[in-house]
Amino acid sequence: MHEAIIIDTDPGQDDAVALLLAFASTERIDLRAITTVAGNVPVTQTTANALRIRDLAGRDDIPVHCGAEGPLVFALETAEFVCGPDGLAGADLPQPRSEAAPGHAVQAIIEICRAAPADGITLCPLGPLTNLALAFRLAPDILPKVKRIVLMGGAIGLGNITPAAEFNTYVDPHAAAVVFDCGRPIVMFGLGVTLQAIASHDQIARIGALGNAAGKAVHGMLTRPRPGGLGSNGHPMHDPCVIAYLLWPELFDGRGCFVAVETGDGPLRGRTTIDWNGRLKREPNAHVVATVKAHELFERMIERLATLP
Repeated sequence: MHEAIIIDTDPGQDDAVALLLAFASTERIDLRAITTVAGNVPVTQTTANALRIRDLAGRDDIPVHCGAEGPLVFALETAEFVCGPDGLAGADLPQPRSEAAPGHAVQAIIEICRAAPADGITLCPLGPLTNLALAFRLAPDILPKVKRIVLMGGAIGLGNITPAAEFNTYVDPHAAAVVFDCGRPIVMFGLGVTLQAIASHDQIARIGALGNAAGKAVHGMLTRPRPGGLGSNGHPMHDPCVIAYLLWPELFDGRGCFVAVETGDGPLRGRTTIDWNGRLKREPNAHVVATVKAHELFERMIERLATLP
């Protein structure tokens, strides 16, 4: 069965792998558009990066739309210290051969959703949730068209940009609050699960030995130097978990929880408070994923990456 999706992204190395996994899964995923947002790097660069990855996969048929330049309220903070100056350190990709499609990402999300049947579109945000929040505020009529939102963001425990917060929810906590309050089904991949999604040395070597351009780029990104203090020494594949969940939900486990997002500008900014044990007696607003069968995840991802150019 094809699932129609929009990937909203701020590439980013792990975003790049998520996009490649989607490109390699056309029999299951109907990717309608890629929309870009400011996050890991500014939006002009995330857009260029989405185009570079699209070029790598030879998928000019998928439109890329440039989106929000900054969060709803706060000034943009980026993560070049992790991703490198262009956001894709290690990938060694040329500049884009193609251009973004006309029209703002938020408008593209609205138009694609409006054209879809009820429960017809799955939204897959991999970066700050600015574009989704703007779309839901501009056009609340699209909400019944959203089958589910499968997102990477937040954390049950420690953050990675501050002690309290994961990067995506920290960058635009107000947008995250809008999305978690939207009333549509949400599947949340926070740091608790994504920090488990680390390939073994053997698996990384096999990606490098695939012999295709996609494998070479992914291998370069997974073997680049990584700064300390981010919660792991390896390169966690945060964002590919979102696409992998669409393909292989049996590799993941979690439970329905109420999730609240801290929007204040103090030390808790962007924290996701996850009521894992139901203490608040609030209706769950997300299925919070907590575990992943990481070895099997990468085995299946390697098989998919091998099919790309």
